[in-house]
Amino acid sequence: MTGQTAGQVPAPDPYDNRRQVLYWRLLARLFDHEEQAGLESASLAVVEDIGLPPALLDPDASVDSVVQRHPELAAEFDGLMTPEPEEDGARDRAAEVRRAALASKVLLNVFASRPGTVTAGQLARWQSDAGWLERALGCRPGELRGGRGGTRPAGAGGGVGPTGTGIGGPTPDLSRLIPAIGPELGSIEAGLVKRMHLREVLADPQLASRLTPSMSLIEQLLRDKNNLSGVALANAKALIRRYVDEVTEVLRTQVEKATVGELDRSVPPKRVFRNLDLDRTIWKNLTNWDPEEERLYVDRLYYRHTSRKTTPQRLIVVVDQSGSMVDSMVNCTILASIFAGLPKVDVHLIAYDTQALDLTPWAHDPFETLLRTKLGGGTDGTVAMALAQPKIAEPRNTVVVWISDFYEWRTHELFESMAAVHRSGAKFIPVGSVTSAGRGSVNPWFREKFKDLGTPVISGHIKKLVHELKTFLT
Repeated sequence: MTGQTAGQVPAPDPYDNRRQVLYWRLLARLFDHEEQAGLESASLAVVEDIGLPPALLDPDASVDSVVQRHPELAAEFDGLMTPEPEEDGARDRAAEVRRAALASKVLLNVFASRPGTVTAGQLARWQSDAGWLERALGCRPGELRGGRGGTRPAGAGGGVGPTGTGIGGPTPDLSRLIPAIGPELGSIEAGLVKRMHLREVLADPQLASRLTPSMSLIEQLLRDKNNLSGVALANAKALIRRYVDEVTEVLRTQVEKATVGELDRSVPPKRVFRNLDLDRTIWKNLTNWDPEEERLYVDRLYYRHTSRKTTPQRLIVVVDQSGSMVDSMVNCTILASIFAGLPKVDVHLIAYDTQALDLTPWAHDPFETLLRTKLGGGTDGTVAMALAQPKIAEPRNTVVVWISDFYEWRTHELFESMAAVHRSGAKFIPVGSVTSAGRGSVNPWFREKFKDLGTPVISGHIKKLVHELKTFLT
């Protein structure tokens, strides 16, 4: 019989089978570093049959080395995982198998990292492979690891169709996962850096320049900065500066978008073009409309008020610099510097563990402030309170922001002094975490005490703290 009778199961598609072999090998290698002999031999047969080099299956071969030997493949990696435009007619099943083989290579090289110590060469290879993955997703190398998310490629939106069914479908499409892939790449890179000798990387300017600044990397640099010198110290400072500048830009935007003070109508509006109130100007001059000439004669221009009511305020930021609060230390140091740049805001910055350090002279420069911090150690907030209390000269004109997980040594003594600050008329804001993700733990005893005091702990996204501060200070 040559025809297909009713109820007969259709013959399996050989191209679908080949693609599934490659995907099963991909999943197996992601979850188990041991080779599965059957999948390896079947994948090799598929790769050779479609005219691709066997080096694609070599876990020790970087994408760079494959492309150097087979330069014609470079163009195929670009945009490899972005959705293809819809086209009428039959799909090119052979091309789909080819794309599956290339996608498996770049995904395994990036996500199937091996345990153990990492050498500088292995880190450099991973960074290069991560760059190829970013190119495959339609982004520039380094764009996702830098936390900027990338730009969705053309056609990356919409529903699930034949060309956008994810990695298990005909065309591997991970573009919709870009927001999640970026942080994951940064986390993998930070883990690789942690498993290697960081000083070896920092001593090599070319390798150090390829590091992507991340919170975990900055934490290591801040912890080790006193043991660095020469080229390594200069490269460490450059990485810290890059990270500070990137976070500062994000936080400054959040501060600018937050609620601001009421308009001060006692101050005449500035008569410049950008303040021109065009709608009001037309409305007020409608009586001068000439219907014959169809022309509006303007006797007076009206401008918008932009001056806002402000009063001098004092902001005292106290930050726990123990090991568990690194993320908050970095974010709040940068945030304090932004508020220090606002008019009529007097910012004071104190960091503490078992000793307190007044960082006010450097509060305007988060980079210099972080270089003066000392991460780690125990926690004794009473030493910080001893520095903060004398700064509260006018309580009703002062806000005290205290950032900590509040796992303290002298618990009752510290809380009583905080309650006294609150009762004096100063605004006291306890903050449990000011991370970008909003994660953090707070001592339950302090949480309940602050709630009873009427000053609940702010614990969540840093935007909450920005809103609280901007509302009070402007």
